[in-house]
Amino acid sequence: MTGSMKTISGHRGLMLEEPLIFEQGSPEKTAVDLPAPPSPSGGDRLGPVRRERPIGLPGLSEPEVVRHYLRLSQQNYSIDSGLFPLGSCTMKHNPRLNEKLARLPGLGDLHPLQPASTVQGALRLMHTLAHWLTTLTGLPAVAMSPAAGAHGELVGLMTIRAALEDRGDPRRRVLVPESAHGTNPATAAACGYAVQSVPGDARGRVDLEKLRAALSPDVAAVMVTNPNTCGLFENDVRLIAEAAHEVGAFFYCDGANFNAIVGRVRPGDLGIDCMHLNLHKTFSTPHGGGGPGSGPVVLSAALAPFAPVAFVAEENGRFRLVEHGMHADGKPVGRVKGFHGQFGMFVRALAYMMSMGADGLRQASGDAVLNANYILAELQGTFSAPFAGPCMHEALFDDRFLKDTGVSTLDLAKALIDEGFHPMTVYFPLVVHGAMLVEPTETESKRTLDRFIATMKGLAERALAGDEAFFRESPRLSPRRRLDETRAARKPVLRWRPPAETAPEPMETAGEEVGRAAE
Repeated sequence: MTGSMKTISGHRGLMLEEPLIFEQGSPEKTAVDLPAPPSPSGGDRLGPVRRERPIGLPGLSEPEVVRHYLRLSQQNYSIDSGLFPLGSCTMKHNPRLNEKLARLPGLGDLHPLQPASTVQGALRLMHTLAHWLTTLTGLPAVAMSPAAGAHGELVGLMTIRAALEDRGDPRRRVLVPESAHGTNPATAAACGYAVQSVPGDARGRVDLEKLRAALSPDVAAVMVTNPNTCGLFENDVRLIAEAAHEVGAFFYCDGANFNAIVGRVRPGDLGIDCMHLNLHKTFSTPHGGGGPGSGPVVLSAALAPFAPVAFVAEENGRFRLVEHGMHADGKPVGRVKGFHGQFGMFVRALAYMMSMGADGLRQASGDAVLNANYILAELQGTFSAPFAGPCMHEALFDDRFLKDTGVSTLDLAKALIDEGFHPMTVYFPLVVHGAMLVEPTETESKRTLDRFIATMKGLAERALAGDEAFFRESPRLSPRRRLDETRAARKPVLRWRPPAETAPEPMETAGEEVGRAAE
């Protein structure tokens, strides 16, 4: 803190300055009172292994510990605090009903090694969720084991590779449009494929003619994100599928943005062979949920025999985990995860689906698209949009409107913090210069969106008026001022070291590092 904002205590009103817990403790203090352990007669019970110097653990009273972690929690920004402008990727609303059901006895306390006879309800739940996912996507099979969206991508490419090798047709290339998610080329490379980028057209979508020109019999798959990372629906999706299938390739769709089309479009009807689904994006489960995430992969009939094990099967009203694959003559790629440790995500997702119903899911996707288009329409007169026309679930802006102001996309994002908003995703997608990607999701009210829109317009007007210094100094009111992000990424201080008098080698403390970065 600098200038008039500096206080004697270091606090700012009720926003308290909070040192590291190691910097608060003292060796002579403790929050517990334990009886002395018995010592062997005639000697020190620890003998030669008794420590010679303090071990650096903080000693605090119970109130100090409680206050420390409470103050840290108050410095967090969450969806319970306010709008997060890129909601479904990280902070979409998680209905409390889902959380209540995930904690029910018999669901929240299961063990993966329990006999199948004792977890019939859990297996039935997984079987029911799989049915919902195949029904909503129009694809006949689903692999439930992937623990995240990127893990699902990997499984999808693994099944494609297995299917190609099974027919004696191994291939070496995967085509990935520029508008696809960044994990797509990484996944293809991890599966041993050479990745070829496909340019977009002036509309922000896949350039169909350039895609067709890149296709040949050595292409294993085309990976398309739809709606894409520019927030646009790939309206040539059926033509892309036909072109891929004509050369014997498979069509992989990144389903991270399924939230924009669920209940309205069945990807299987578009010629898609496999697609991963991020349950935390479309079906409201927490992102990771304090443990494994969940990225099921829906598969076409041609890929289903190669799906990883295990999966749930029903026989005469009883459920069991099948280890030999979805078909008797199938050739599954094996296990990609030891257990379904993400079961809690299954509970939450199914609770969401069943409480919403098919009509509710359709309305949710419509509301998500409506909210994004409302922001696009309201800001378009002030902000510059790189592509014409309506968007899907997210509105994309570029930095052309900031030309010659001396203010950058990052500056505007930092100024948003002082206004009480977490910044939207910036500088992504990479195909748009100075990108600002805004996704309000379906649960935000018009009143909340109007407040965000008014704030964005106010900041833009201030930038256009030439107040460059204001933006360079933002944020002013956050717990920390603007950090050196390049240094933080290249030389992070990830652990605390005790002071020189108790450490073998003098080391700079994390608190000193953060303090300098904040000035």
